[in-house]
Amino acid sequence: MPLINESRPEEFTLLGFADRPWLELPLFTSLLITYPIAMMGNITIILVSRLDSRLHSPMYFFLANLSFLDMCYTTSIVPQMLVNLGSSKKTISYMGCAVQLYFFHIMGGTECLLLALMSFDRYVAICRPLHYTLIMNRRICILLVSTVWLIGITYAVSEATATLRLPLCGLNKLDHLLCEIPVLIKNACGEKGANELTLSVVCIFMLAVPLCLILASYASIGHAVFKIKSSEGRKKAFGTCSSHLIVVLLFYGPAISMYLQPPSSISRDQPKFMALFYGVVTPTLNPFIYTLRNKDVKGALCHLVRRISALSDSW
Repeated sequence: MPLINESRPEEFTLLGFADRPWLELPLFTSLLITYPIAMMGNITIILVSRLDSRLHSPMYFFLANLSFLDMCYTTSIVPQMLVNLGSSKKTISYMGCAVQLYFFHIMGGTECLLLALMSFDRYVAICRPLHYTLIMNRRICILLVSTVWLIGITYAVSEATATLRLPLCGLNKLDHLLCEIPVLIKNACGEKGANELTLSVVCIFMLAVPLCLILASYASIGHAVFKIKSSEGRKKAFGTCSSHLIVVLLFYGPAISMYLQPPSSISRDQPKFMALFYGVVTPTLNPFIYTLRNKDVKGALCHLVRRISALSDSW
């Protein structure tokens, strides 16, 4: 691995799948297809949540925030991936790497907490239906979402800043598709045990604790649902919760396998595939999971299409 004189190089070389160049064209093509789909799907969710009065409820307010997060999340990494996969010079400037590091982890950390908040919303709606409008009023929802964003930003800024302060000894090659905290820690030289320990502790609070809250919420929801006498009521309750559970599994599974282990023990290709999964695949699938399994969203989408069609006909 080449050394340069400066501890902080002017740019990083993102090796990606340089040892398997046959993977680059299929990956480039896949990203070129999935990125616009992810953007269009999440923009659609935001539009229908805002424009259809039937979706002006806490559940869809949180869903619109999740869609916005997913748009920012995938945008923070995919354009740079496309540039590197489509050219022979696979580099990113030090400043570009730092910006990507901050944005990617702000969105990831915030999404961990937002998914837990969405499960709490479902818990209140199903287990405390008579108090739902009182507990989840608009002011409380805005306060909760603002708190989630603030915690996500605080986590990302503190952890990314600590990582960027590690000495790199001039090493400017990252065996990854993007700039990510565990990979930069693994690439650093000198003593980095404190950073690994801090990352593990912080990720327990950002991943394990929210996941435990989600599982506890759904345990209570499952208990309450089985008490519902109406089969139609049980079906509707399971329908609204199953979409969220699928999204939770898709996001938390890869994130936990990546962040709740010491960076030094991470295998060579694991960060690349995990980043593609929770940074590209999940944001692309989320809009389809929520629309295909949700009658309200499908109805609002059809209504929006009819409105657009009527407007275009009038022109």
